[in-house]
Amino acid sequence: MKVLNVLLLGVVFAISSAFVAPTNTFPSAKLKTLDGQTVDIQDYVGQGKITVISFWATWCSPCKRELDAIAEIYPDWQEDYNVDFLAITIDNARGLAKVPAVVTAKGWEYTVLSDVNQTLQQALNFQTIPQTFLIDEEGNIVWSHNGYNPGDEEELEEEIIKLTE
Repeated sequence: MKVLNVLLLGVVFAISSAFVAPTNTFPSAKLKTLDGQTVDIQDYVGQGKITVISFWATWCSPCKRELDAIAEIYPDWQEDYNVDFLAITIDNARGLAKVPAVVTAKGWEYTVLSDVNQTLQQALNFQTIPQTFLIDEEGNIVWSHNGYNPGDEEELEEEIIKLTE
């Protein structure tokens, strides 16, 4: 009987362990602000707020379309869901010189950081941009998406809503 109880206990443990989701914590990396200050991405995620992070570049048209679409609804997201949004450019040093003018011309009112050396991009292991991550209040990646088609921002908002319920 003891062998059967141990076996059953082992099966229950194995079944319950199968349903435990692994943590997917957003990695740490040093980035630059547009005025050249070094910051740690961890200062922006896992601080009790939902955070959306989108990787982009000045030469990427779908990236700019996504950021434009989000810029239109971002004030509502801030008010309705208390969301922070970070746009992280992966432009090289030459392209980075164009970023402030693009941000100003587009009127993007969210934080823009630079990952010139692609340190964070490599840590997250993605190649295609735009690449968007949804980070929960504890700093865990709960959703990601690459590419952009009109309406993708609505899918992202649905995922944000799930985190606020």
